[in-house]
Amino acid sequence: MWERNQKTLKKEASFSGIGLHSGANISVTLTPANSNSGIIFKRTDLEKNNEVIANFKNVSSAKLCTKIKNDFGASVSTIEHLMAALYICGIDNLVVNLNGPEIPIMDGSAKDFVQIIKNCGLKNLEGKRKFVKIKKKIELKEDEKLINIVPTNNNFEVKFTLNYKKNPLIQIQTNSTNFEEKNLEDIYTARTFCLYEDIEKIKSIGLAKGGSLDNAIVVQGDKVLNEGGLRSKKEFVNHKILDLAGDFMLSGARVIGSVECIHGGHALTNEFLKKIFSDKSNYDIVENESSSINVRKIVPLHKRLAVNA
Repeated sequence: MWERNQKTLKKEASFSGIGLHSGANISVTLTPANSNSGIIFKRTDLEKNNEVIANFKNVSSAKLCTKIKNDFGASVSTIEHLMAALYICGIDNLVVNLNGPEIPIMDGSAKDFVQIIKNCGLKNLEGKRKFVKIKKKIELKEDEKLINIVPTNNNFEVKFTLNYKKNPLIQIQTNSTNFEEKNLEDIYTARTFCLYEDIEKIKSIGLAKGGSLDNAIVVQGDKVLNEGGLRSKKEFVNHKILDLAGDFMLSGARVIGSVECIHGGHALTNEFLKKIFSDKSNYDIVENESSSINVRKIVPLHKRLAVNA
């Protein structure tokens, strides 16, 4: 993750599936991109103004997923699991071509995306990686929700506490992950989830049209309704960590810092990113040389990336 050069895919890769919220059958092709282009979503079903930059400033909705939109109204939703896979696999630049409004949910985790990327392999680019190095503690509170970040030397860590005290199975779960670790399987295989009693409420607002036991964990009381049960004891909180990593990828560069989040979600993370980048004294832009990360004045990232705003 902290290697010197930016990376993209070695070759194109295609997949298809159902959109969790739209219910649409959507085809996606991942296309290699040049240095400093970042992650670009391109709606191939639209004739013009169809590119949406993966940037926290472009988030138009954070209700049960992360949705980004450009100035012309073109949008792409449920991007967080793919973005997390790009983060974990080390991809900096990519064009995501899709013929619909939503990234397919696949099995509800990032497992399929990670496998597709691994099967393709990565290509080193000439551009050097830039990082957002947090300089001081930053915190955001909203009622019982909290998220903060503190400086670290050279890694990205997440501690997440999930609070479902009213559910006898989920209850309160806490887990910590250092994204510099090589084995993040428990994180990227963790599936999205919901309570059985919330399904009709979610559908009543026009979401989860494509939801099923094939792409989400459903909990009823103290039981998991999915055949085979959970993939790990902490699958619920691990999925929240996955979501957070995907949303942090919208920074436009990998963040160096230690995050703690309590009962958060997409909306809280997006507001937190806005707070971080609202004050340039919160962070430095750094690059990786050899095996150490050095703080110094460098050439700015591509103008479309968040850290140059």
